[in-house]
Amino acid sequence: MTMILVFGGLILLLLSGMPIFVALGLSASAILLIFEGNIGSIADTVFANFDKPILMTIPLFVFMAQLMIRAKVIDDLYDMAHTVVGHIRGGLGVATVLSCTIFAAISGSSVATALSIGSSAIPQMKRFGYPERDALGVIAAGGTLGILIPPSGPMILYAIVSEVSIGALFLAGIVPGLLLALIFSVYCVVRASRDPSQVAPDWAGWGRVLSALRRSIWAVMAPPIVMGGIYFGVFTAGEAAAFGSLYALIVALTVYRSLGLRQIWECARQSMLTSMMVFMIIAGAAMFGHAITIIRLPMGVTELVANMGLGPLGFVLMVMAMIFVMGMFFESIAIILITTPILLPTMHMLDIDLIWYGVLLMINLELAMITPPVGMNLFVIKGITDAPLSEVVRGAAPYVILMLGGLVLMMLVPGLATWLPYAAGFGQ
Repeated sequence: MTMILVFGGLILLLLSGMPIFVALGLSASAILLIFEGNIGSIADTVFANFDKPILMTIPLFVFMAQLMIRAKVIDDLYDMAHTVVGHIRGGLGVATVLSCTIFAAISGSSVATALSIGSSAIPQMKRFGYPERDALGVIAAGGTLGILIPPSGPMILYAIVSEVSIGALFLAGIVPGLLLALIFSVYCVVRASRDPSQVAPDWAGWGRVLSALRRSIWAVMAPPIVMGGIYFGVFTAGEAAAFGSLYALIVALTVYRSLGLRQIWECARQSMLTSMMVFMIIAGAAMFGHAITIIRLPMGVTELVANMGLGPLGFVLMVMAMIFVMGMFFESIAIILITTPILLPTMHMLDIDLIWYGVLLMINLELAMITPPVGMNLFVIKGITDAPLSEVVRGAAPYVILMLGGLVLMMLVPGLATWLPYAAGFGQ
């Protein structure tokens, strides 16, 4: 009954349109007032959760993404992908997936990836006669890779709440993210091969290919430099974020020369606003996690699962189904912060690998971005194209099935997610 009241109250607050951090904070305050008679422990809880070096990665990665977006690297990135693979049937879709994959490793945001790549790619795809529904679907789905391919904002939040190494999670997301990108690309080629109306443009020739690669090399090199440094132990995740920001600043100032002091100030300002929003959510999550611990709600869930006799795989299946449904109605950040504190003790009891679970969670949150009625990427694509929402949903529907298949594959073969971080020396 306590679980129903807590969840019911929190869900009602979220459905009312209230900001996530306010809903979490009010729920926590109400629980503490009812069960402890005061909220004096909140200050210590919030301070303890903010006293973590990992938090510095959030503003630094956001600043890196802002610099790369405002430096206009997107046009060169898409032109490179289109020049390299655009001549094959379905190549425009593959080029779009490739662009989304690279930009996801820069922006760390699903919405930013869909918005930025979509603005450049959709007009090009229409110009070459790519079916509109397919174009809308591949942009919506490709944009979701921003959640899984590092650096990822939701991944950082999960790492903070679960106290899992952010470096390990970043590495764990690489293989699953690239695998999903490959699945999307193969689907684009297979679908195009069955559509005789799709005619691929002529090959651009080696000269244009090399020229496009040369122009885009600075954007393409950013992800391997940052993640390679983490993998080989050159720097920590926090140091990687700082180096990535410095790299983006140098590229913007010396290569593209498209940013002045005013634009850099605006990048810093936007990064600060975004980071403060995330920090407020973290504060609310810390309060909520503390409150439900006081009333022993996580332990109650653990005891319930133990009594049901669910094994690790059965428990994860049940949780993934629950999160899939939640993803149709709630933002990914809310899902992470509501479910993780409650489920952690049970996952520890069942000896579930938290890195593996984190990857499964990210894929499920990707699904949430393209499943109605609250799929954010669906509305982003509608906003930049003025296409009917129903058309965007139909275009994205095949990718929902593909991502569900990817989720099942990761559940059955955990090594796809865990071998890279463990090979780099990260433990659970």
